[in-house]
Amino acid sequence: MFYREAGQFKTTYAGDQAVFPILQDRAFVIAVILFAFLVVPFIADDYWFQAILIPFLVFSMAAIGLNLLTGYAGQLSLGTGGFMAVGGYMAYKMTTAFPDLNILIIFILAGLIAAVVGILFGIPSLRIKGFYLAVTTLAAQFFILWLFNKVPWFYNYFSSGVIAAPPRSVAGILVVGPASTPMVRYLVALSFVVVFTLAAKNLVRGRIGRSWMAIRDMDIAAEIIGIRPFQVKLLAFAISSFYCGVAGAMFLFLYLGSAETEAFNINVSFDVLFMIIIGGLGSILGSFLGAAFITLLPILLTNLPPHLGFSMPIDLQSHIEVITFGALIIFFLIVEPHGLARLWQIGKEKLRLWPFPY
Repeated sequence: MFYREAGQFKTTYAGDQAVFPILQDRAFVIAVILFAFLVVPFIADDYWFQAILIPFLVFSMAAIGLNLLTGYAGQLSLGTGGFMAVGGYMAYKMTTAFPDLNILIIFILAGLIAAVVGILFGIPSLRIKGFYLAVTTLAAQFFILWLFNKVPWFYNYFSSGVIAAPPRSVAGILVVGPASTPMVRYLVALSFVVVFTLAAKNLVRGRIGRSWMAIRDMDIAAEIIGIRPFQVKLLAFAISSFYCGVAGAMFLFLYLGSAETEAFNINVSFDVLFMIIIGGLGSILGSFLGAAFITLLPILLTNLPPHLGFSMPIDLQSHIEVITFGALIIFFLIVEPHGLARLWQIGKEKLRLWPFPY
């Protein structure tokens, strides 16, 4: 009754293959985007922007990038934090070296540099896969952070080793920097996420996405039918690293403001991996659901106990957070391997038949 496509006939192939062929889906997505752009900036305060919304958007971008590589192409990676560091540090170097260059273009260029780095570390994927590929990307994580930490050129020879986002404006509006408002930074992050989400959604529905899924499901059969594994895998690493690089630039410029290499440590890589496992592998929606869960859980553990009348030490909160992550990962791997996105899909299937039983 609420969610039925009966009677929504398609008269063209383009209509049948649309990103959202069902009217209810299109209306829901448009409503969410309009709400995020037109309503949230006027009802959220600085705490919501800085502590919840901006990190959610940043990690959603990173989760989409990793999901393209792991969920769709089947290439396991533990180097997400390192590729985000490439984007953050390269964006910092370009803003200091080219102060007149538009900051939005710098984000894109930082992502392209991260894509090149991703291709270099994706070359071994032709010979190795699974656990061994994960170890290779883990080595990339440690090598990249070691490089940024030991070569002073990357942080402009500052003795502290800390990089900070300099103030930059777009169309007379201060977008990044200490004086920029959280609302403006939120809108910039939201714009990037919306554009690149639609790009990823179209990408996985086309020839490239089908090639990735063929390699993921059975690489030998995919090669027999004419798909070239080396090029397809490298393209997956490049596009995934591009998304992670843009997320890294957003992480530094729109969220943290200043950081050192420790901000992109291995915990970031694991957090993003947990996002796509809990949210759903091979699902763009799952990237958002997982990012929302991982972002909100620590805040919930911090704010819920005082409302219930008891206090919880910080170290205990951290331990409960880790235990909860581990328990949920085990739960979803056993009960629902496709994560929260699959539960959402099951809910929509039930709405198609409501109020009639199966």
